[in-house]
Amino acid sequence: MTERVGTEPSVFTRILRGEIPSEIVLQTDDVFVIRDIAPQAPIHLLVIPKTDEHPDVVSLAAHDPRLLAHMVEVANVAAAQAGATDFRLIFNTGAGAGQTVFHVHAHVLASQAVPLGERTMAGGMPAGEGA
Repeated sequence: MTERVGTEPSVFTRILRGEIPSEIVLQTDDVFVIRDIAPQAPIHLLVIPKTDEHPDVVSLAAHDPRLLAHMVEVANVAAAQAGATDFRLIFNTGAGAGQTVFHVHAHVLASQAVPLGERTMAGGMPAGEGA
């Protein structure tokens, strides 16, 4: 299912309004964080601005770089709270890149926390993912 801009409120806006149930695991005045309903890694969180003004990260960076920087800060805190010492931050931009909800959001993906001495490149990435 691909959600188009301008038709109805995005699923994320509906979650924020309480119309769709979801557990918000972290929030600030400008963003909120939820767990992905179809996780691609042991830790898979979504960092979502409370505004639906920007369909993707390119628009966000061009019009509100402060909010983009805040999303990165919140992603770092959310990953740490989930027990991740390292994480990937992914923004899908456009349907061809896998974006299905056109309300900018970042995916935080990480393996379970691994003690520093036991980490390897393969152990630090979700299964099947390269660098």
